[in-house]
Amino acid sequence: MKSINLDEFFNTYNSNKDIYHDLMQYKVRNILLVSTIYEAFILEQEERLFEQIYGEYSSLNLSSIPRITSVSSGNKALQMISKKKFDLVIIMMRYDENDPSEFASKIKEIKPKLPILLLLNENTDIGPLMRKKWSFKYYDNIFVWNGDSKIFLAMIKYVEDKVNAYNDCKLGMVQIILLVEDSIRYYSLYLPVLYSQIMKQTQKLISDELYDDIDKLLRMRVRPKILMAKNYEDAVNLIERFRDNLLCVISDVKYPKNGNLDEHAGLSLVEYIRESVPGLSTLLQSSDNKNKLNAYRLNSNFIHKKSEHLSEDLKKYMQQNLGFGSFVFRTEQGKEIGRAESLEEFSVQIARLPLSSLIYHAERNHFSTWMMARGEIQSAKKLRAVHIKDCSNAEELRQKVIDSFEEINEQKTRGKIINFELSAIRRADHIIRLSGGSLGGKCRGLAFLNTLIYNSSFSNSIPDVTIRIPQTAIIGTEEYEKFIEFNDLTYLYKSTRKDEVTRKCFREASLSIELIRKLKKFLKKVKDPLAIRSSGIFEDSLTQRFSGIYHTYLIPNNDEKLEVRLAQLRTAIKMVYASVFSEAAYSYFEAVNHKIEEERMAVIIQKVVGKELNEKFYPQFSGIAQSYNYYPVSYLKPSEGISVIGVGLGEYVLEGEKAFRFCPEHPELNILSPDEQLNQTQTNFYAIDLSKSKIDLLQGESAAIKKYHIEEAEKDGMLGKIASVWDYQNQRIKPGIYSAGPRIINFDYILKYDAFPLSDILKLVMETIEIAMGTPVEIEFSVALNENEQKNPEFYILQIKPLVRNSVDFCISLDCIDKKKLLLYSEKAMGNGEIKSIHDIICVFPENFNKAETVEMTEEIDKLNKKMRESGKEYLLIGPGRWGTRDRWLGIPVSWVQISNARIIVEYNLEDLRADPSLGSHFFHNVISMDVGYFSVPYNSKTNFINWNWLKQQKIEYQGKYFTHIRLEKNLTVKMDGTKSISLIEI
Repeated sequence: MKSINLDEFFNTYNSNKDIYHDLMQYKVRNILLVSTIYEAFILEQEERLFEQIYGEYSSLNLSSIPRITSVSSGNKALQMISKKKFDLVIIMMRYDENDPSEFASKIKEIKPKLPILLLLNENTDIGPLMRKKWSFKYYDNIFVWNGDSKIFLAMIKYVEDKVNAYNDCKLGMVQIILLVEDSIRYYSLYLPVLYSQIMKQTQKLISDELYDDIDKLLRMRVRPKILMAKNYEDAVNLIERFRDNLLCVISDVKYPKNGNLDEHAGLSLVEYIRESVPGLSTLLQSSDNKNKLNAYRLNSNFIHKKSEHLSEDLKKYMQQNLGFGSFVFRTEQGKEIGRAESLEEFSVQIARLPLSSLIYHAERNHFSTWMMARGEIQSAKKLRAVHIKDCSNAEELRQKVIDSFEEINEQKTRGKIINFELSAIRRADHIIRLSGGSLGGKCRGLAFLNTLIYNSSFSNSIPDVTIRIPQTAIIGTEEYEKFIEFNDLTYLYKSTRKDEVTRKCFREASLSIELIRKLKKFLKKVKDPLAIRSSGIFEDSLTQRFSGIYHTYLIPNNDEKLEVRLAQLRTAIKMVYASVFSEAAYSYFEAVNHKIEEERMAVIIQKVVGKELNEKFYPQFSGIAQSYNYYPVSYLKPSEGISVIGVGLGEYVLEGEKAFRFCPEHPELNILSPDEQLNQTQTNFYAIDLSKSKIDLLQGESAAIKKYHIEEAEKDGMLGKIASVWDYQNQRIKPGIYSAGPRIINFDYILKYDAFPLSDILKLVMETIEIAMGTPVEIEFSVALNENEQKNPEFYILQIKPLVRNSVDFCISLDCIDKKKLLLYSEKAMGNGEIKSIHDIICVFPENFNKAETVEMTEEIDKLNKKMRESGKEYLLIGPGRWGTRDRWLGIPVSWVQISNARIIVEYNLEDLRADPSLGSHFFHNVISMDVGYFSVPYNSKTNFINWNWLKQQKIEYQGKYFTHIRLEKNLTVKMDGTKSISLIEI
């Protein structure tokens, strides 16, 4: 097995970035981004960042464009700054554990005038940052990302506009939008919206007027600039300086004036404007709705900062108050004879263009210029090198143009996201984009992974195995935004509905005609079962905690009628949208203090990995792998990771059902004894039911999925290299299924005898992605061994997600533990640190547990959790079996929102209920991301224990049928040693 050279990949990746033209007197040409490799990648990929920048430029202007250089450490950054000229430095808050202000001060020592921006990951970083005694005088400003990379474009424009505003106003009568706001959270929200609307306005005007008058295009280069002030005095100074160019003023109400926080500063500013610049449009925004009347009194517009649709309100104001394109093929005389809106149309038009027109455009470099304007720099360079003088005739010129285009198109799209075109559907090396907007968290990970696979040595690292992602198409968040607005569904932001009502409402709503047209073309080419997955902007990202909250729908896609398959796909997309407004999602948003209005949903359409067998479709096996093992046993180390695999669709593993666990570093080690393997082996599996082509997705995510007994997989010939047999006579496990006896799904031929290099693949993939992302990771995968087929085995990575761990070590000294003073001691624990704030315990005493009534138990804990959330109290939760499993016989099948206020969660085993600790499920991932302590207490352990006698002596606050709520007078002390996986609770 060869390792992946990430430095080589990263250097190649950076060298292939476009170099953008400089269309203003000052332009941010070179940006130094200090971050992890993963963050650098998603900032570029998210929403086609560079295409957005190009949106304001003409296709006929050749000038330099910003270039981003990414480094992953402070020392590398300082070396780069000393050797090379940069116009802007952006520091990601996660790049280093040290005070970023110290690093910023060192930059200023080298380049005093170099702008430095600090980029936080999410709103929750603002408070802690402000409380730290760090100096921010070295930063030109601080922004917060929150997963939407439009903030990156806004940061660039913010720096450029500060420098260009005066000169551009003087020379080109450019208009100014003044934003007065001192809140990092809100100006980080407003600026991307403002710039987005300005770009859309600019693009529309260029599109409408470009080919009638080139001079109008030149004027459109001078788009409105946005300037920002954080206090009253600075705002007044900017108003005086740009009074003749002001387009509008958008101001908060409460911000500093005369050195003090003034609750009426914004009102005073509008009064000043009314006297100084009569008739200027103003917009006041405040968290206090009482200021609405004050705003109207001053003839000013108003929006409420706590509105559920704040961004939409701001867009509406700009659209109502503040009043980039096709290639045109022409004859030598300038007459239009054709028009290309996309690269696909451009290629088609070139093939049939009259020779005289072809020569006309080629001699004037129009082809390369248009490519440059669309960000296709490499294509432009190739086309610019094609000249008529180098060809024997015009037809040879045409062929050279076509060949150059196809060659560059092949190179530039390898492993990337490309816009929808029919020729792209069958290619396996890229992701197809069906609509614009953000990719969302899941697709950001897939896009990064796909680029890594096809632009590095992945394909040569594991011989005779194909590693890839499934064929994938994405619907960006723009479609979701259109869907909500066009179908008038914004009222759902304000209140929840029953899930059945919401799903029916969304089923009747309409997707855009353009998307439906593309979906229909897509389905004409793709007739395999499909997975329609959610990809919210908060989902599966480095900084957000959403996992398993939204829905994934599988559809058979096997009806003879295209319209039936199209209807299924459309409904599935709408059901994913509906899951944003589900009861569980509302509860989760409330629990993590987010607004649903801040979420935007992209959708992933992914070919299901597997094969059709006896009216069912499923992969040979699927699973998850984590690069960090929270529950190591024997001589395993946490850093060696863990994997859980099972026959059939991955839902079986993700929902916490019985599956096989192993360590990729030590695949020969059996974590469970033979008896335990026999008792806990997989007995069922999930597959797509192909016996019915029409399904009712209103029934939920499992509408097209059926649970089969493992015997069915053996009949299908899928267990040959997967199962073993329990030999009763010799009391041992025999690999293979060549004799009679109970089947054990333990993958012995694969893990112990290398029938397929699964362990090597997992080690390679996890090591590479972990280094690239800068954090432990989890991958979800499916495998097609392709036995008796004329092709290599295939390993498909379905998605990746970060496992964010506490970076601060907390150590428990075993010599200092007095077990007589403990409520609980666990050597199979996950968590790190010390907690002294818990004085509520909700538990299930063993005598109150009934394995047959676990579903009923979820209802009771849900009610208790809601009461705790309403009172703002966290608690210690203790219960039997596996929390969050889909298998009701393995534990209490709660969803995360039903126990969201639990600060510590404990699983204990009973004699007849011995489940492995939770692992690999969406539920478990949220536990990790939200830094919840998670302890496991095995049955009849000599070292691990729960002090039930002490618990039963405490004051009972509430006694239910199953759960007991205990409230203590004295807070518990919880200690968690993440290095040793040891935790204890002192009483």
